[in-house]
Amino acid sequence: MRSFLFVPADSERKLAKGPVSGADGLILDLEDSVAADRKAVARDMALAYLRGTRNGPKLYVRVNALDTGLTLGDLATVMQGKPDGIVFPKCVGQRDLDLLANWLDALEAREGIPAGATRILTIATESAAAVLALAAAPAKHPRLMGHSWGGEDLMADLGALAKGPAPGVYDDTFKFARTVNLMASVAAGVTAYDTVYPDIRNIEGLRAEANDAKRMGYGGKIAIHPDQVAIIHEVFTPSAQEVDWARRVVATFASNPSAGVLTLDGKMLDRPHLVLARRLLARTA
Repeated sequence: MRSFLFVPADSERKLAKGPVSGADGLILDLEDSVAADRKAVARDMALAYLRGTRNGPKLYVRVNALDTGLTLGDLATVMQGKPDGIVFPKCVGQRDLDLLANWLDALEAREGIPAGATRILTIATESAAAVLALAAAPAKHPRLMGHSWGGEDLMADLGALAKGPAPGVYDDTFKFARTVNLMASVAAGVTAYDTVYPDIRNIEGLRAEANDAKRMGYGGKIAIHPDQVAIIHEVFTPSAQEVDWARRVVATFASNPSAGVLTLDGKMLDRPHLVLARRLLARTA
């Protein structure tokens, strides 16, 4: 999956428009985009949406963070609709991930959902404690499908006035969070998702930030507006040239199974190139 699009769960208009965006996954949001007095309404609307036609994008739900006291109530409601996954904000390392997974075990059993079917995408760097926990011990779980990093909440937690001097240009603290999230994702064997780009009208800025993320090793990005999805797909869909190169690398090694070092197009190939080729091909699946 290359893209997720946040959709406020209490907005009928935005829920209706979500599938038209073409995003690989929608995140029905119960957290930041929903006012406190609309939380209960958003839960019910998310459940109704989940119970509707399910022939479009994957449907995930972002529940409220543990410190709100709302998380378990959110899950108890939306799991009745059998979401494809849960987006877990303000996750602080393995401890929080395991707690959510245990709750999902119980709720899947209650709803007759196959055990382990509900995936988890964490927002894993929204506080200093979360960044340090992820750096110390990358969070892993069979339910985990990805980690994403969050800049806005981290900025508030740090007391930072901005994430950097310009949009998409990060100070070292935010570069560190982005790097830790990527490395923790790779260590856990899951996809790393780049954070949202908040300047909706700046399409070229979004493209530049997405290209930076792809170059680093990120596999996708989260959108906050439907217009951002096409750019994310443009960047994170392997090009025809990349796919051709990857296939030829795999074929070259398959034809020479005992070789450690080979050449292709006059350039040296070794095992790391094969790993990269396989990663590129996996993203086309």
